[in-house]
Amino acid sequence: MSTQNINNLVELFFIKYKEQNKDNILLTSLKDTDNNFTWEKTFHSIKKLSSEIKKYANKGDRCLLISENRPEWFIADLSVMLSEAITVPAYTTYAEKDYEYIIENCNPKLIFVSNQEQFNKVKEIIKKKSFVVKIFSFEELDIDTDTYINVNKLFSNLDYQDLSVPDLSIKRNDPACIIYTSGTQGNPKGVILSHGGILNNCDGALDILKPLLTDQTRFLTWLPLSHSYEHTVQFVQISVGAKIFYAESIEKLIKNMNDCKPQLMTAVPRFYQNLFQKINASFNKVTGLKKKLIVKMLELGTKKINKQSLTILEKLIDNILEKIVRKKIKRQFGGELKTFVSGGGALDKEVGIFLNAIGLPTLQGYGLTETSPVVSCNPIDDIRVETVGPPFKGNEVKIASDGEILVKGENVMLGYWNNEEETNKVLKNGWLHTGDIGIFENGYLKITDRKKDILITPGGDNISPVKIENELSNSKFIDQSIVYGDNKPYLVALLVLSDDNINVTQDQIKKELDIINKNLSRVENIKKFFIINEKFSIENGMLTPTLKLKRYKIIKKYKNEFEKLY
Repeated sequence: MSTQNINNLVELFFIKYKEQNKDNILLTSLKDTDNNFTWEKTFHSIKKLSSEIKKYANKGDRCLLISENRPEWFIADLSVMLSEAITVPAYTTYAEKDYEYIIENCNPKLIFVSNQEQFNKVKEIIKKKSFVVKIFSFEELDIDTDTYINVNKLFSNLDYQDLSVPDLSIKRNDPACIIYTSGTQGNPKGVILSHGGILNNCDGALDILKPLLTDQTRFLTWLPLSHSYEHTVQFVQISVGAKIFYAESIEKLIKNMNDCKPQLMTAVPRFYQNLFQKINASFNKVTGLKKKLIVKMLELGTKKINKQSLTILEKLIDNILEKIVRKKIKRQFGGELKTFVSGGGALDKEVGIFLNAIGLPTLQGYGLTETSPVVSCNPIDDIRVETVGPPFKGNEVKIASDGEILVKGENVMLGYWNNEEETNKVLKNGWLHTGDIGIFENGYLKITDRKKDILITPGGDNISPVKIENELSNSKFIDQSIVYGDNKPYLVALLVLSDDNINVTQDQIKKELDIINKNLSRVENIKKFFIINEKFSIENGMLTPTLKLKRYKIIKKYKNEFEKLY
């Protein structure tokens, strides 16, 4: 379906609802499989919750939503939009100061929390904020019942006889949500995305997914819905009448894939990097005939993904390997996966080739929160691993004279909330200045650098630390790394070793770096390093909720150790 004639995201849901078998399950929590919603129940729950929201919030009022992924997240989001208010999703992993910043920045009228644990994170903050008029929760809270409304209790009394669809005056250019950036460079900024911007993204996604869809395509969702990527995927799922499963946690992801047998799944590069390391480690333990089969599968799979022709004999062997090796690998992930989609950061080339070669198709895309979020993506029938695919229809992409990628279109944000100065820095004459450097290769966009992350040597060489960090993190010895050396005579690195290799010697790491350095240019070589024992995590504030390194924070914390290496 095309979304071009649809006015808003709620209308999209109502249109798809009319087309569905009302008894089909739409939403299922894998943490509690009894917590599921049919299309019918979802429709009536959205209407019921929206009528309650309208008692406290007016058009344009902000509603903060703090919850792990679950069916009620989806329903709350649509209900807020139906009420003509604006959803403000927040990560459950934020520190208290982050919540305080966001609450002070957007002044929410209503706050949605999933449970007591999430409520406790903001309890003291909202006591001081008179603009917060009501709390909505998905579970019981230990507070005065007049202060909050239990959403699931509302759902226990739905009027299934009322089949009317509410009148909607929401336009495509009205704000749908304010999604705060993950704060890799400082305080998060509130990105205002329009209904039309997200609908525009859905159109582009439908083009990519069309060859992969079934009658009721199954999606597994684990990336936080508070991230712009998964938030928009939610509406893509509606567009195709999907069946949506919410994962328990990242630790139980493989188990959950076997539970629900997803056909499509979106994730960030860190997930694929971990997958690459685990599968590679298991391959390395294999010997004999099995080892030979794996080596041949990787060889032929790599040739195919690199668009090299196979001989008739190689095609025959590849078909046999498909049945006896790749099929077995796929079974570990539910057996029905048609593709992974990678976004939210750069996917390492080696990881991309490896996953595609072993029969786990992985489409790399590119985008920013500010573009609703997708700009481009590889199609399944022509994957070019080193690129992020052709631009989605509906947005225009060009390369500026300094190499920066510029984007224009309905998918571009309306601006940053309460921050005209920052808005004007990146939005110029309708063009969003992404901060990423890229080129076009035969119509496919390729990201080559990040403006802000580039290290410049005294000799004037521009170096991408992310590229080198990907090389380091592909080593079985190294779990995480940060490269340092802006305006320095050589590059150095901070290393976090993998769990299986925490006792290796400095000499072994030095030998491993010598091997890695051979794949890098001379100016990219790591000359010295130091090792730390503490992993970067969301909990210690060194990773964003989507597992990106908070580079500026890490470098600030370990500045002295870096400088000692010179």
